[in-house]
Order: sequence, then structure tokens, then C-alpha cells
Amino acid sequence: MTAITPDGKISARLIFIALGAALGGFVFGYDSSIVNGTVDAVQTTFSLNSVAIGFTVSCALLGAAIGAWVAGMVSERVGRVRTMIIASGLLLISALGCGLCFSAGDLVFWRIIGGIGVGFASVIAPAYIAEISPAQQRGRLGSMQQMAIVLGIFVAFLVSALLVYIMGSAEATGLFGLAAWRWMYLSLAVPAIFYGLMALRLPESPRYLVERGRYVDAATVLTRDMGMEPGAATEAKIEEIRTTVHIERRQRFKDLLGKFGFHPLVWVGILLSVFQQFVGINVIFYYSTTLWKSVGFTESDSFTISLITSVINVVATIIAVLLIDVLGRKALLMIGSIIMTLSLGMMALSFAQAVTVDGALTLPGSWGMVALVAANLFVIGFGATWGPVVWVLLGEIFPNSIRALALGVAASAQWIANFVVSTTFPALAEAGLALAYGIYAFFALLSLLFVAFMVRETKGRTLEEMKL
Repeated sequence: MTAITPDGKISARLIFIALGAALGGFVFGYDSSIVNGTVDAVQTTFSLNSVAIGFTVSCALLGAAIGAWVAGMVSERVGRVRTMIIASGLLLISALGCGLCFSAGDLVFWRIIGGIGVGFASVIAPAYIAEISPAQQRGRLGSMQQMAIVLGIFVAFLVSALLVYIMGSAEATGLFGLAAWRWMYLSLAVPAIFYGLMALRLPESPRYLVERGRYVDAATVLTRDMGMEPGAATEAKIEEIRTTVHIERRQRFKDLLGKFGFHPLVWVGILLSVFQQFVGINVIFYYSTTLWKSVGFTESDSFTISLITSVINVVATIIAVLLIDVLGRKALLMIGSIIMTLSLGMMALSFAQAVTVDGALTLPGSWGMVALVAANLFVIGFGATWGPVVWVLLGEIFPNSIRALALGVAASAQWIANFVVSTTFPALAEAGLALAYGIYAFFALLSLLFVAFMVRETKGRTLEEMKL
């Protein structure tokens, strides 16, 4: 069986392998968004102020930053597949702890544990998929990571909406005397277990195997799973990999350092991650239910809007999968930056029209619909470009000699940026939603300039061609 069939399609086996690894994206998309439906209920249950609920929502991102930082080192020591299994175990433990927590502090602890698992999954999936993919199809296979993330987000919103529909509200008590918001957290156990079981069936990365001197195992993966012809072609590929990895020692953190702290290429990865978050995308997915309630929509309508937004995100990601190996990474990023700048600017303008009626904030006239359309246009712009493309680039822009560690640092920066945005949003929202979305629009504009001058195209290049 070959990785690319005679008609140019990717083989079913390679798709299965990529999907298995991308399940980590599904679990972390689910984990990140299931919190959306719990925010108000948790705030009421534990009597939290805006700062406390902001930290409770975003504390998992600190765990994710820790997990991403060490994931590269862990994967270098135990392998890519075992790192996935560790991630699934941490997410399972977190699901049970969050669902059965007895205080806000207890919830924060288990959220951080789950965050570490999310950090592991966020690093290992793009690295692994890039390492098992043929160069000409790496963009599409790498985009499966983002597709899995947005499907995880969609399913999380669907589960939350169903629980609220069945039980009446997120605070309502149901089976075994547990509130609906607790069942939202407990539901994460199902995809976490499935992720672990799928990881057990995946082959190890050939580049990790070569780095460990396991050439026979690497040849097996290259021929059976990646479709290379046995014999001279496979031996040449193994030798090519050998010249770009550290056979004599493990990757070291100092390999990432350069004249300005980190090597310039590592800074590109870090800034890609930071800009992906500083446009405020996760405000839509963490706080959208609360956001739409705050401007006059009912709780059930807010859940429905959040669900529709997640469906739009899935469709946008399908667009990215179709275009990424055609237009290339850089062009998609620039198109996305333009769309996000315009849509976020429109959201800022819409929320600047907000007025208070009977003590509640509302958008007068047609401004509510304008804000809703702009929010979903923003999701399309992000989902078809910056969402998947950044993960694809992080998996492929670094050379073999530093990939795992560099990807871990870049992903860690992404989670820290996510934490900053998510933690500050409640306070910014109190100061004015127009201010919040104006700031995000500014960073979307900066991202356009960054891509234009700092990001280089990687479409069609093999991982062994990537240089510092």
C-alpha cells in the first residue's frame, strides 16, 4: 500500500494514522470549549467575581503552556505515540476531577491538570503528522489537526446545548444529583479514552526511530505506512533523515538559542502562535454564550448561536483543507488577516452602539445582527486561514534537529497568549466590548504585516529541506 495512490489520492492507511494523531486536537478543542457552557453556572455556584471566573476559565491554559513546553522533551525521550497516551490519561483524570470538584480551587487544580494534557496533545499532533506525511500532501494532512479541533469545539457546544435543553439550565440538577455543568466536564472522559485507544494503534514516527538508531523499524514505517518503495529509496531516505537529526545526542534547549535570545526562526514560530491568539478567537469560543446573553439574547438562544458559530468554524476549516496545498501557507495567512481586521473592526463599531435598557446591556436596532454577522465572518476568516495554517507551519518550519523542542516552545507561547486574552476579556468587557474588539482588530492588522515580511513559504518542501 502506498501513501499516495496512482490517482493522486492519499491512502486510507495514512489518513487513518493522521486522524488518530489528530484526535488529540479533538480532545483539546472539546476541553477548551466545554467550559463555555459552564461559565455562568460555576460563577453562581462558587460566588466568583469577574476576575475569579476569568482565572477559573483560563487557568487550564497555564497548564497547557507547561504541557507544551515539556512535551517536546518528553516526546524525545519516550516517543511521539507514548506522549499521546500520557496526554489522554491526563485529560481523563481532569474530566473526572472537574466534574466532581467541591470548590473553585479544586476545579482550578483539575483544570490545570487537563491543561497539561492539552499542551501535550497540541504539540505532538502537528509534529507527528508532519513527520509521517509526504511533502506534497503535508498541508492537507496537517490541517486534520485543526479540523479535529473545530469538530471538538462543535461537539462540546452540542453536548452543552443538549444538557441545557434536557435539564433546563446549566445549574439544574440531574442524574446522580449532579448539575448539568458537572456533566459537561465529565463528558470529556469519553473522547479522552478514545484518543488513548487510538494512539495505541499508531506507528512511531520514522524520524524519532532514526534518531534512536532503530533503522529497521524506521524502514518498516516508511514502506508500510508512508508508501516508500523498499530498498534503495528507503535507505536513501533514512540516510537523509540521519544527516538532519542529532544521532549522537538528544535535542537540547540551547540548540534553540541565537543572537536575540532565540534563533530568528524560533521567534517566527512564537510570533505566529501569539498573533493567532491575540486576535481574540478564543473569546468567541470561551465566552460566546455569556457574550450574547449580555447583549440581550436568551440563554437558549445564546447556546444556539454558539452552536451555529462552531458549525461555521467546521465549514471554514474544510475550505482551508482544500486550499492550503494549492494557494500555500503565506497567501492564506494574509487573506485571513485582512478578513479578521475588517470583521473585528465591525464588531468594535457594533458594540460601540450598545445601550443600557432596564439595567441590561443591549444592541439597538440592527446592530445586534451586524455584530452577529461580523462575529461569524471573523470565525470564517480565522477558521479558513490562521486556525489550521499556524498548526501546519509549526509542524513543518523547523528543521529535524530542533523540531520537537522548538514546536513545544512555540506552542507554549500560544497557550500563554491564550491565557492573557482569556483572563483579560472579562475585565475588558466591563470597560467596554468596543474597546476589547478594537484591540483584537489592531493585532489582526499587525499580523498581516508580520506575515508579509517575516514568514516564508513551505509548500511542497520536505522536512529535510527545512533549515535554520
